[in-house]
Amino acid sequence: MSMVRAGVVPGRRAAVYGSLAVLILALCCGGFVLAFGINRVVTGLFVGLVAAIALLAALFGRDVVILTEQAIYRRTPISETSIDWERVVAGRFALDERARWSLALDLAGGEEKHGEIVLLNIPPVLRPISNAYEHRKREQVVQIRNMLRQKRIPVVILPEIAQALHDHWKLAPPVH
Repeated sequence: MSMVRAGVVPGRRAAVYGSLAVLILALCCGGFVLAFGINRVVTGLFVGLVAAIALLAALFGRDVVILTEQAIYRRTPISETSIDWERVVAGRFALDERARWSLALDLAGGEEKHGEIVLLNIPPVLRPISNAYEHRKREQVVQIRNMLRQKRIPVVILPEIAQALHDHWKLAPPVH
């Protein structure tokens, strides 16, 4: 069984996660200082920082979209919903409102915002892969394209995106 992890955490939810991390940092530091005295502020900050990073890793690690053979699962830290592949109308690789490239699935029916699930959101590709982030995003694009191809779901790609993917990441066919 193949499984592809994707998903974009909305800005508002990311801000909530960040706020919770700052709160945990402050509570751990304050608790450590109350328990062991004012001379342990730096140690309290360190303990709070470790706890905040662990919380962020847990929250962002759980907030994901998983594409499997059977269904699409959208997970958040407090819930999990599944979407049948029959609801997927098409895939779309286009520009979002911030001029970033967005790979989304258009859905029929349901309660999803704008009737879509955003799988990836990446900055425009301007050069060959030069770091681990770009390599990971390329691998995600390949995995998602293979899954959509296997499910026979059409994918619309803007010509400039297809050309850049072909030129720099060697993915899409050339645009003529």
